[in-house]
Amino acid sequence: MRRARTENAERTEAIADLREIEIGRLALLESALKPVVRELPPNVDMFDMALAQGERPRLFIDMVSFVDVGHDRRTYRFFQDTLYGRLLIAESRQIECIVDAVTNYVARRLVEREKTLAAGRPLGQEQGPPAWSTRPPEAAEPGPSTPAAPPVASASSTARHVKGHRRGVGRLLAEALSFILMTLGSITLIGLLGIGLYLVWTTRLRDLWVYWVRSPPF
Repeated sequence: MRRARTENAERTEAIADLREIEIGRLALLESALKPVVRELPPNVDMFDMALAQGERPRLFIDMVSFVDVGHDRRTYRFFQDTLYGRLLIAESRQIECIVDAVTNYVARRLVEREKTLAAGRPLGQEQGPPAWSTRPPEAAEPGPSTPAAPPVASASSTARHVKGHRRGVGRLLAEALSFILMTLGSITLIGLLGIGLYLVWTTRLRDLWVYWVRSPPF
C-alpha cells in the first residue's frame, strides 16, 4: 500500500507538472496574441480570449475555436468546431506560425461579419462560421467569362403576388358593398320617418291645425 500510494503521488505530481507546462506555453501564446485582439474594432465582441485551466488546458479564441498543446507538450494545435466536426486549422511548434494562423482566422471572421451586416441579416441567425483552410487559394484557370443569368422570379413569390392582388380586389368589392348597404339603409330610414310623420299629421295634427288655423296646407 505504501508503494502504491507513493507511485500514485508521483504520477499525480508528474501530471500536474505536465499541465503546468501546457498552461505556461498557452500563456505565452496568449501574450503573443494580445496585440491582435487590441487591434479589433471596439464594437466587435466576437473574440474573447480565455485560458481554460482544466484537465486539458485550452486557449479559446472565440466560442468555436481554441488552441491546445499536443502530447509532446511542444506542438501547438489550432482547432475549429464546425457543423461537420472538429477541424485542425494549423499545427506547429513555432508560436509565430500559430499567431499568423489565428490572425488570418480573425480577419476572415471579420469579413464574414461585414458581409452579414451588409446583407441585413441578424448576426444570431448563423449556425456557425464556415471552416477555412490555411492553404493559399489556387489561381483560377483563364477562360471566357460567362454572363450572369437574369434573376428569375420564384413560384412562391409569384403566388404571393397573385394572392395579394386577389386580396386587394376583394377588399374593394367589400367596401363598395358596404357603401351601397349604408346608402340603402339611410334612404329606408328617411322614408320610414316621412311615413310616420304623415300618419301623425293625418290622425292628430291635421285636426288641431284646422281648429287653430282653419286652413291645412294639404
